[in-house]
Amino acid sequence: MPFNRLENSKNKEVIREEITILTDLLNQATQSMVKASTFDKINLLKDLSVQGKHQELEAEVAKLSTDEMEVVSRYFSILPLLINISEDVDLAYQINYMNNTDQDYLGKLSSAIELVSGQEKAQELLENVNVVPVLTAHPTQVQRKTMLDLTNKIHDLLRKYRDVKSGSFNRKKWYEDMRRYIEIIMQTDIIREKKLKVTNEITNVMEYYNPSLIKAITKFVTEYKELASHQGITLKDAKPITMGMWIGGDRDGNPYVTAETLKLSATVQSEVILTYYLEKIAVLYRTFSLSTSLSQVSPRVSKMAELSRDLSEYREKEPYRKAFYYIEEKLENTLAFIKKDLLVEPYYAKAADFKEDLLTIRASLLENNDEALITGDLTEILQAVDIFGFYLASIDMRQDSSVHEACVAELLKSANIEADYSSLSEEQKCQVLLKELLEDPRTLSSSQADKSELLQKELAIFQAARELKDKLGDEVIKQHIISHTESVSDMFELAIMLKEVGLLNDQSARIQVVPLFETIEDLDNSRAIMREYLDYDLVKRWIASKNNYQEIMLGYSDSNKDGGYLSSGWTLYKAQNELTDIGAERGVKITFFHGRGGTVGRGGGPSYEAITSQPFGSINDRIRLTEQGEVIGNKYGNKDVAYYNLEMMVSATLDRIVTRRVVDGEKLFGYRDIMDGIVADSNIIYRDLVFGNDHFYDYFFSASPIREISSLNIGSRPAARKTITEISGLRAIPWVFSWSQNRIMFPGWYGVGSAFKQFIDKDPANLSKLQDMYQNWPFFHSLLSNVDMVLSKADMNIAFEYAKLCQDEETREVFNIILDEWQLTKNIILAIENQKSFLEENKFLKASLDFRMPYFNVLNYVQIELIKRQRNGELSEDHLSLIHTTINGIATGLRNSG
Repeated sequence: MPFNRLENSKNKEVIREEITILTDLLNQATQSMVKASTFDKINLLKDLSVQGKHQELEAEVAKLSTDEMEVVSRYFSILPLLINISEDVDLAYQINYMNNTDQDYLGKLSSAIELVSGQEKAQELLENVNVVPVLTAHPTQVQRKTMLDLTNKIHDLLRKYRDVKSGSFNRKKWYEDMRRYIEIIMQTDIIREKKLKVTNEITNVMEYYNPSLIKAITKFVTEYKELASHQGITLKDAKPITMGMWIGGDRDGNPYVTAETLKLSATVQSEVILTYYLEKIAVLYRTFSLSTSLSQVSPRVSKMAELSRDLSEYREKEPYRKAFYYIEEKLENTLAFIKKDLLVEPYYAKAADFKEDLLTIRASLLENNDEALITGDLTEILQAVDIFGFYLASIDMRQDSSVHEACVAELLKSANIEADYSSLSEEQKCQVLLKELLEDPRTLSSSQADKSELLQKELAIFQAARELKDKLGDEVIKQHIISHTESVSDMFELAIMLKEVGLLNDQSARIQVVPLFETIEDLDNSRAIMREYLDYDLVKRWIASKNNYQEIMLGYSDSNKDGGYLSSGWTLYKAQNELTDIGAERGVKITFFHGRGGTVGRGGGPSYEAITSQPFGSINDRIRLTEQGEVIGNKYGNKDVAYYNLEMMVSATLDRIVTRRVVDGEKLFGYRDIMDGIVADSNIIYRDLVFGNDHFYDYFFSASPIREISSLNIGSRPAARKTITEISGLRAIPWVFSWSQNRIMFPGWYGVGSAFKQFIDKDPANLSKLQDMYQNWPFFHSLLSNVDMVLSKADMNIAFEYAKLCQDEETREVFNIILDEWQLTKNIILAIENQKSFLEENKFLKASLDFRMPYFNVLNYVQIELIKRQRNGELSEDHLSLIHTTINGIATGLRNSG
């Protein structure tokens, strides 16, 4: 049986014990801060929530003074956070225990490699598979870095608690330390007073690399190669995990991303990895004290030692130390060059030269029978160079297609080629662009010609990309994504911009043009667009220069907002199938970049199931997926949890590549036919409410904290591309965030129940067909499991209280439409799953929500009361941040922000 967290009562008892201790310490800290009467109210609210007495809870919250709400909001925001930490610590223990005792669990790497090793092209597959988590800034990531740092301190202390119980760590000291950090966290601002800048986002995400990601990834890749060798497969250049980065290069809708932020992102990343190398080399310098009196060394290492400036008389017989000193000097000069453009010899022009020096030392050790010394730090740093180079993570660039069009139109007009490019037909646009790409080697821009601010900014960032690739290697920036790709000309327009700075010519492309298909309509049109694009000889040459790989990004968030959960999921599934076939027909390996968020409404859900439910054949050997905001902290906050999540992603990818779960092709065809009809109905039901109901807009803006969310200092990017006065202009992330705050979780399920019911009503036997699909089709199972999960987090009693914020009865009536659909969806989903209650297959999440839900439920009632007072003009400017505190706490409790 695969591992399932909190499957047994022992885990629950351990977590409950730790939560009790943390709660007691939080109580002590709170009692020292407030009056006894205020603390009594906190306990009363807690009791009422645990007992499910919603009316009494609402009444007691309404009696609180604004000052009392401040401490109540803080207390009930911190408590779910402490529960999160306890669960994360337990997971870390379990991961280590299972790996050390060779237990089976879901996503175990050794099992996946064993499965692949029996395949015909096992060597090729294991050598080429590449999973890329792409870290992105999150417009609704709510925790400050200070709070994240404090969380890590408490996490580290809680890891020691089992040592306290065994007597190997002083109990009194442990309690004092834990009490101190909980007191600090209770007296620290949870919400930022100033809005994040892109530079802050870059720095924040880098914090996950040194303590967690670098160690986890190097360990994982080493283990990956060793497990393959146990199966008789020797891997040379395998990179099963590499990292991606959006921050600093994603300027779609974010005016604060510039050439300077792109340079900063690359430079900071380079500094992080080079600093890691320097620290490792310093350790190796101290370790390799081998004397020529007792050992031998190769001539090449002797030469490195001669070049070293380590002239200490104590190093005369220690050539390895002198060689490492020489390497360290070169690294320091390389770092100075990257940071300050100070070119001082000796330095490394590229990471391959650094690796060559390390391999020289390794070869010397092997030649002289010192192979035991190769393991450990030397192996780790060699592995790291292969994965991270001098760039750490590849940075994606992204911009909206309309910006590219405006820039190209200006360039063509300035060059007297086309006066009004934007008015041309699609066919005419492609003709003009192809002529420039194929026949004219000159650039369109001139240093003498006046340029708009937009064009100057865009050309500057493309030029910065060129300079960074020349300086740090091609891996630092590999693709440019086009948001809202609606035509082939959108892709050729980007090609023109790349050509302007020498990143593309008529034979090859140093940066790949990557379309992003986001809305339902765009996804439906993607087939025709890609057929036409891939048939151009020019494009074939570009793709050939990328080893015949063509990446396509799929947008989960906007397709969901546009068409609802079922429509989005099914349209994405079909698009992958058909785009894969289109590529295969042309000898092109289509690879997909999944723009998934943390929530179900944005393509989220358990990673293993999400990957294994992709269409068979849609993953050749590469897959990229976004990791956003609080998901980064949850998955990569410490090296043990990071290793486990990386392991699950790679194992799931290997599993999906080789395993076809639905054997009967005819049955699968029938499943797809059924889905087409259900999804068409679901799309109509969803859009009828969201875009067809005259009162829906007012309901959403009245019965959710969207206005309050838009004023949060929670990201450098605006909440809307243009305005938040219309749903179509609202970004998908705050859209989902708002629905999770008011506990309806609307994007993750609305339209599902009615669509399934309409299908069942046509023939009662159709229920058994859906049950069969749930049991035998991974895609459908994952689809419904995510609905089950999101419905379990909804609370319609609380949602009803938000509905009362609406000014008139007609607007409030929208809630009743939603409530009826929720109840119907619940009944239908449980019937298809053949279960009596939610989360029967996910005991961990069920237990987790049981622990935390009563506490963050209180925050919903506090938030509602604060919004009432704010909208009635009864809340001062100084107290507006209290609403933001409740937003933070609810997001923490739900463990997703949108």
